[in-house]
Amino acid sequence: MVDSAPADRETLKPADWTTLPDEKLLEVRMCDLGVALEGTEVEQRIGQVNRELEARGLVFRPFYWLSDEWFTPDGVPGIAVPFYLAHPRLAKLELAQMLEVEGGEAASCLRILRHEVAHAIDNAYELRRRPTRRRLFGHPGVEYPEYYTPKPYSKSFVLHLDHWYAQSHPDEDFAETFAVWLDPESNWGMRYAGWPVLRKLEYMDRLMRELGARRPRVSSRRRVDPLSRLKKTLGEHYRRKREHYGLDRPYFYDSDLRKLFSDAPQYAKNLPAARFVRRIRRHARMIVASFTDSYQYTIDQLLENIIERCRELNLRLTEPEEATRTDFLVFLTVQTMNYLHSGRHKVAL
Repeated sequence: MVDSAPADRETLKPADWTTLPDEKLLEVRMCDLGVALEGTEVEQRIGQVNRELEARGLVFRPFYWLSDEWFTPDGVPGIAVPFYLAHPRLAKLELAQMLEVEGGEAASCLRILRHEVAHAIDNAYELRRRPTRRRLFGHPGVEYPEYYTPKPYSKSFVLHLDHWYAQSHPDEDFAETFAVWLDPESNWGMRYAGWPVLRKLEYMDRLMRELGARRPRVSSRRRVDPLSRLKKTLGEHYRRKREHYGLDRPYFYDSDLRKLFSDAPQYAKNLPAARFVRRIRRHARMIVASFTDSYQYTIDQLLENIIERCRELNLRLTEPEEATRTDFLVFLTVQTMNYLHSGRHKVAL
C-alpha cells in the first residue's frame, strides 16, 4: 500500500525532528517519530516497579508499549506509556503544549506505573470476577461517572494519586489500593491503622500472596494504539488533548467574581481585575495545580475565561493586592475542583 503522505514527510528521518522548532515538530506524524522505550528513564522506572513486584513474590510482569497517553486497555495485561517520555525533545514539547509533563518526574512516574500495574494484574488474573473483590471495592461494571464528588476526609479509601482518585470508581479504588500495597515506602499497616480501608489493604495482601507464582490466566500481548500506527500529527494530537482538558461548558461564577472585585464607581481608579489576574496567572496556575492535581492547561483556560469576564464586567480590585491574591487562589481552587474529570481507562475494541 502506497503512503499518500507528502514527499517531505516521507523522507523525514526519525532523528530529524529533534532539532525542529515547535511549529515544525507539530507537523510530524506520531508514527514517524521512531522512538522506543529502550534506554529511557521511564524504562529504568519500569525496572524499579518490576523489582517491587519481585520483592512481593509476584511472578506477573506487565508488558509495555508507547502510545499517545497513559492507559491500560480492558482485558489486556499490559500498559501504554505516553510517547513524550521516550525523548527529552518530546517532553519539552509536551511541557510547551500542556504546561506540564505527566509522569516526567521519577516520583510521579512511579505512582502512575504502580497504579497502571494494578489494572494490568486485574486483567491478567480476571480478578473482577471474584466475589470478595466486588464486595469490598464495588461492582466493576458500574459506569464511570463524567464527574465525581470526592469526600476528602473519608477513611474508606487510600490516598495515592491526588483528587482522591480511589473514590472515582470501583476499579480505581482497587488500583489505588494495590499501588499503596506495592509501594515499599507506604508503610500501609501503620499509615492506615484504624481506618476502614485497612480491610481492603489486608485483602490485597492476602490476594497477592495467593497469586504469587501463579501464571496469569490472560496472556494476550495485544497493543492498543501503538505509536507506530498513529497517523495523526503531533499538532492534531495536542489540539484534541487541549480540547479534552480545556473547558467544555460555561462557568457560572459571576456572583463569586463580584465578591472579589467590583464595578462600583468608588473603585474606578483601582487596578483592573483583568490586569491583576493576568499578572498572577502563572503563579496561580501552578499553585492551584499543586492543590488539585489538575492539568495546568485546564486551569490556564479557566484563567483565560476569568480574565475575559473581568474585562467584560469592568471589574476592579476593592482590597489590597496581597489580600486579593489569597482570596483569588481560594476562588480558583474551588472552581477547578468543580470540574474534576473522570479517569475512564481506554476500552480495547
